[in-house]
Amino acid sequence: RGLGSSARSAREDSWLKSLFVRKVDPRKDAHSNLLAKRETSSLYKLQFHNVKPECLEAYNKLCQEVLPKIHEEKHYPCALVGTWNTWYGEQDQAVHLWRYEGGYPALNEVMSKLRQNKEFTEFRKERGNMLLSRKNQLLLEFSFWNEPVPRDGPNIYELRSYQLRPGTMIEWGNYWARAIRFRQDSNEAVGGFFSQIGQLYMVHHLWAYKDLQTREDIRNAAWHKPGWDELVYYTVPLIQEMESRIMIPLKISPLQ
Repeated sequence: RGLGSSARSAREDSWLKSLFVRKVDPRKDAHSNLLAKRETSSLYKLQFHNVKPECLEAYNKLCQEVLPKIHEEKHYPCALVGTWNTWYGEQDQAVHLWRYEGGYPALNEVMSKLRQNKEFTEFRKERGNMLLSRKNQLLLEFSFWNEPVPRDGPNIYELRSYQLRPGTMIEWGNYWARAIRFRQDSNEAVGGFFSQIGQLYMVHHLWAYKDLQTREDIRNAAWHKPGWDELVYYTVPLIQEMESRIMIPLKISPLQ
């Protein structure tokens, strides 16, 4: 009993020290410069559309007709990374992830061209009649995560979203730069992002699995790897809220 109490006390002391010992680069710099990929200047947009339940089928059909035209148009410096319906989580919801090659100038160029695109204007008007609400975020990708590239299916996707405590983004990045090594064996890691505009101090991790049981098996296996439990232990106090969505890709999604 004494040994157990001693180990628990040491663990608590270690956790308390982690709150006060600075482990990050002491330079004064923006999070985006410290955490994002330097070799690319891609900006990501994550869209959440809550669809009227009776309109979801029509919404999906409309998106599958129009979104590929934007994605495949060479004059638009953007690419559709993935598009899904939420299966478990918030229901009757569509999630779209876009990449803008060239950052904010590319985003501005696309938005300007789309405002002059009559087909897209009609699409937005028709789509708007099907929605209950919508929101989006502009994101950068973590330097230590995989680049999200098209993959064959069938897969289910999990979007794990974390609302961090303000001021803890770099600590999160430090820990996950090590933690991601534990989650590469089954090629389940798709992409990791952090918010720049919209809801701030948000982190999104995107994973792919063959099915729910495979997801369970892979996640359980991580706990048998030395060091994973410690990294989870230190990152949990950084989180204010967290949410998990299980999503099914639409036919037009590059991530299948």
